[in-house]
Amino acid sequence: MGSLVPWGGGVPSLFFHIASISNLLRAWNEFKRGKIKRKDVALFSLRSEDYLFALHKQLSTKTYTHDPYKSFYVCDPKRRHIHKANVKDRVVHQALFRVLYKIFDTHFIYDSYSSRLEKGTHKGVRRLYNACRKVSKNWKQTTYILKCDIRKFFDTIDHTLLRNLITQRICDTDTLWLIDVILNSFEKQKDKGLPLGNVTSQLFANIYLNELDQFAKHTLKAKHYFRYCDDFVIVHTNRELLEEMKEKIRAFLKEKLLLGLHPTKVEIRKLTQGVDFLGYVILPRTVILRTKTKKRMLRKLALARKKFKQGEITETTYYGTVDSYLGVLSHCRNRKTEVRVRRFLT
Repeated sequence: MGSLVPWGGGVPSLFFHIASISNLLRAWNEFKRGKIKRKDVALFSLRSEDYLFALHKQLSTKTYTHDPYKSFYVCDPKRRHIHKANVKDRVVHQALFRVLYKIFDTHFIYDSYSSRLEKGTHKGVRRLYNACRKVSKNWKQTTYILKCDIRKFFDTIDHTLLRNLITQRICDTDTLWLIDVILNSFEKQKDKGLPLGNVTSQLFANIYLNELDQFAKHTLKAKHYFRYCDDFVIVHTNRELLEEMKEKIRAFLKEKLLLGLHPTKVEIRKLTQGVDFLGYVILPRTVILRTKTKKRMLRKLALARKKFKQGEITETTYYGTVDSYLGVLSHCRNRKTEVRVRRFLT
């Protein structure tokens, strides 16, 4: 059975913790939060104890197999192809994520904000705003922003490279077996691609692009570098230096990670033109909401109000939606939009 060791039989392996009933139970509780009314989650919940013990046995005996994904598209705001695993597999993803996250997160740079505890979009925007103010010497010095996007990032992540990066921190053979099961459950092209719907994909993406983060910080010496998933920016007063960094990043991605920059989403702009990052636009002395985000917000609120009046959603859901958008607006200066959103409360 490889390195799996029961309690009392020596030091438990990493895989023992992943496959343990206690970890599977915590994974299930974390996964179901906010989803319990969905039909597939509710059905799993009816016999959750039986399913979790069965999963524990399948993992312990290495008889666990990953079922096919359900494929569909969402538009939020751009059209994305989502691949959704069934509840059983998503509980396993969560169980693996719970253990691996603690191992890898400590090796990530501070200014990586996607899918990390106590990070997220709002903290990333605040840090970038403060960096812009510092570099521009309180908005007085001409400052430039290199903004980049990786072309078809999740679709082109190389499984072999990713696994090699994982084995730098994980040597437990049973854990690597489970990682292989999940990696082999999906491919966009031969041995490439991660499904957007998996919680493990978010962690794997950060492991993969941590190589870029380390290159930017330690080789390029980019002091003010910020990344959220496959979007990243660098702040500097020297435009020519940013041009050099852009080409070095392009070469690094191609040679080391088999990735490419998006042909139309790479630019160097003056700070005074505004920095579009994570749904907000950073300008000297202020942060405003991106126009597209604002329009989408008002459109969704109008739809939510219509559903509420027709009895399709509850009062709690409706007012919760309005409050969530007011929360988004609290991080920027958009007084007129805030007034329009508050009208949905009356």
